[in-house]
Amino acid sequence: MTDDKARHIRCAIYTRKSTEEGLEQKFNSLDAQREAAEAYIASQRSVGWESLPQKYDDGGFSGGDTDRPAFQRLMADVRAGKIDCIVVYKIDRLSRSLLDFASMMGVLEEYEVSLVSVTQQFNTTSSMGRLTLNILLSFAQFEREIISERTRDKVAAARRKGKWTGGPQILGYDIAKKNGDSQLVINKGEAERVRSIYELYLEEGSMQAALKVIRKRGWTTKRYRTKKGHFRGGSEFSKSTLQKLLTNPLYLGKMTYKGEVVEGQHDAIIDEDLFARVQGLLGRNRHSGGRHVRNKYNALLKGIVRCKHCGCAMSHHFTKRGNRRYRYYVCIRAQKLGWDECPAPSLPAKELEDFVAEQIKGLGKDTTVIADSVQATQDRLQDEVVELERRRGEIESRIRALGRQVGEVAPRAGFDEAATQKLGLLQEEMRLEQKEIARLNKEMTVIRKRMLDPDELAGAVEAFDPLWQSLSPTRKAQLIHLLVDQVEYDGRAETISVTFHPTGIQTLIDENQEAAG
Repeated sequence: MTDDKARHIRCAIYTRKSTEEGLEQKFNSLDAQREAAEAYIASQRSVGWESLPQKYDDGGFSGGDTDRPAFQRLMADVRAGKIDCIVVYKIDRLSRSLLDFASMMGVLEEYEVSLVSVTQQFNTTSSMGRLTLNILLSFAQFEREIISERTRDKVAAARRKGKWTGGPQILGYDIAKKNGDSQLVINKGEAERVRSIYELYLEEGSMQAALKVIRKRGWTTKRYRTKKGHFRGGSEFSKSTLQKLLTNPLYLGKMTYKGEVVEGQHDAIIDEDLFARVQGLLGRNRHSGGRHVRNKYNALLKGIVRCKHCGCAMSHHFTKRGNRRYRYYVCIRAQKLGWDECPAPSLPAKELEDFVAEQIKGLGKDTTVIADSVQATQDRLQDEVVELERRRGEIESRIRALGRQVGEVAPRAGFDEAATQKLGLLQEEMRLEQKEIARLNKEMTVIRKRMLDPDELAGAVEAFDPLWQSLSPTRKAQLIHLLVDQVEYDGRAETISVTFHPTGIQTLIDENQEAAG
C-alpha cells in the first residue's frame, strides 16, 4: 500500500442479512452492522481511515453464493480502484463459501484492497491475519453445511411422520397453523370439486375429454394468497396439472418423501377404491395413448362388475369351442385362489350385459326412479351453487373492506409516495377479487344449465332402445360406463344389482341430442 493510501484509506462498509424479516423496521440488522463498522472506522481516523458514502447493503440474500446486487457493485468498485479497505461486521457477512471467498480474496490482493472484520480482530495485510481469516471462513462454511443438513433432516423426519412441510398449496386443502406446525385442512367446497374431477375422468375415459368438460365448467387450479400478500394459482387446468391432481397421494391422506409413502396427519378427500380405479384407467390410457381402445370382444361392462360374495372385481374372459367364442365375467378371487373359493365364480357375459341394458330401458317405466334421479342431480348441483354463492359472499365482503381502505388512502395519494404505492396495491387486489367473482358467476351459470328437466329425461329414457340399437359396441361400452357406476353379482343369492351414477342419467339426454343433430 502506498504512503498516499496510508494517509487516506477509503473504507467501504458491506452489510448482509439472509432473510427479509425485520428489514421494514426503522432500525434493522443492516443498520446495526453499519453503525458498528462506522464506529470502528471512526476509531482509525488518526491513521487516515474514512467511510465512503456509498451503501453496499444486501437484505434478504444468502451468503451461500455471490449472486447479490450490492456485493457485485462492491467488487466492481474494487476493480475500478475506488476502494482501499472493506469493513464488515463479521466475515460470514461477505461469504459462507470457502471457494467463493478464495476467489474474492484473489481480486482483493490483485487490487491491494484489505479486509477488516469488526468483531473478529484481524487484517489481511498481514500473514497472521490471512491465516486467521482462512480458519474463520472454514468454520463459517462448516456452520452453513451443518445448518443445511439439519434442515434437510428435519424436513425428512417431519415428512416421515406425515406432516406438511411446505410447498405450493393444492386444490382441496387450506393451510392452518396448529401448535406451531402448518397442517393441511380440508376445504369443503374444493374437496367436492376434486372428487368431481376424479369421477369426471372415469366418466369421460380420457384426459382430453375430461379437460374439455373441466374448462367448460370454468374450474381452475388452487388460488391462494402467499404470506407476502401475492396471489398464486387460479389458472386453467392443463394436461400436466390434471395429471398431478389425479395421481397425488395427498388426496388419500398420505404423504410422500423421496419416493416413500407414509400415512399423513391430514384427512383424505378420495377413497382408496376411487383412487385405484383412476390409476387403473390412467395406466390403460398410457398404453393406448389416451384413446378409447376398440372393444375387440364386446365386453360392455369391463371394469364395473363386482362379485358381492368375495368383494372383488370380475374380469372379462372368453373360451373357444370350435368356431364359437363364449364370453364370461369371472371372479378374480376364484381365478387366483381356486374356483371353490366362490359360490358362483362366473356368469355368461352376454346375458349380464343384456340384463343391464334392460335395466336402463326400464328406467322410463318407473316414474319414481326418474323423480329420484332428477332430485339427486338437482340436490348435488344446488349444493355446488350454494357453496359458490358462499364464496362469492366472502369475496364481496373483502371487496367492501378494500373499498374502505381505498377511501382512506386515496386523499394522500400523489403527495405521499407510500400512500400512492398502497393505493395501487389495493386497486390491483380489488381487480383480482372482482375477476374471481366474475369466474364464480360464470361457473354458477354453467351449473344451472345442467339442471335436469323431468320431461326431457323421460323422453331420453324412452328413446334409449332405438338409440342403443344404433350404437357400435365401443359406443355402447362408453355409454354404459357413463350411466352405470357398478354392477354387483351375488352368486349365492343369484341376484344382480345395478347402481347408476347420480348425475350420469344426463348422458342419455346428451346422446339423444347428438343423435338428433
